[in-house]
Amino acid sequence: MKDYRVLSLFDGISCGQAALNRVLRNRPYSWFASEVDKRAMAITQHNFPNTLQVGDVRSLEWYTFKPIDIIMGGSPCQDFSVAGNKEGMFDIVSLDQYMKLRKENFKFKGESYLFWEFVRLVKEINPTYFLLENTKMAKKWEDIITNALGVEPIRINSSLVSAQSRDRFYWTNIPNVTIPEDRFIYIDDIIPGARNGYGYGGVKNKITGKYEYPWTERKDHKAGCLVKNGGNRDYVRFDDNTHRKITLTERELLQTLPAGYTDVPGVSTTARKEGIGNGWTVDVIEHILSHIPNIQPNELYHREVESFGADY
Repeated sequence: MKDYRVLSLFDGISCGQAALNRVLRNRPYSWFASEVDKRAMAITQHNFPNTLQVGDVRSLEWYTFKPIDIIMGGSPCQDFSVAGNKEGMFDIVSLDQYMKLRKENFKFKGESYLFWEFVRLVKEINPTYFLLENTKMAKKWEDIITNALGVEPIRINSSLVSAQSRDRFYWTNIPNVTIPEDRFIYIDDIIPGARNGYGYGGVKNKITGKYEYPWTERKDHKAGCLVKNGGNRDYVRFDDNTHRKITLTERELLQTLPAGYTDVPGVSTTARKEGIGNGWTVDVIEHILSHIPNIQPNELYHREVESFGADY
């Protein structure tokens, strides 16, 4: 079986690598990680010491990596998100337009324009497969991404494979990707005695004009979407009506990461929380990657691993 070569843009804490490792069942692969957050990089190197860190996506040259089997990434979403500033890519609608502005040393605002670096490298490297993740956004920006990549997004909520509600779009040319079946995992499977995600949000009083901050409880027995700074909905309510913040280990499990994945010497609690919140739900990515033709070991390989306990 071939060794896969993967270029991971905006790699973060390498949730994509955790997913691929599960699909390949620890067979060899090469992972090129483009990331600039040193704390996230420390988490990645702790878990996957063979990762090749290649720096800022804006400085990458295609000929350094080709051939590449998979380019994947979750480009910054704050300017797209329905919960963010919703300014999108400031009316950049094509790769040619972006490259012209880049050549002119245009001062871009925000970070969502970095999506075009993903497109640039996909066009230049021409990998066999690509996978882009991003959040719910205005239809305008969704259509721009769709047109640039030439594929329609697949909408998957992490609630199908985890105890967290995390509604995301995935653009990929991996064939025949399906929506995962519901595994019926609820918050009390992760946090015993928990009933629902819980938190508060600002609501403007139409009469007084002032903001009020009522507490609300989810009704689906799931945690709310994890965000990088924890947020004001980063709580869980229990059957006895008490509530508390979700712990770091629980955040890892809600993202279907192993417990302790981000517990790395020198990485602060804040950095761990940000890395998890910015990351992917590993089981969703594993599901998508499992649709790559012939990527999974055959039945004989499975039997050999089970029989001999091989460490691949």
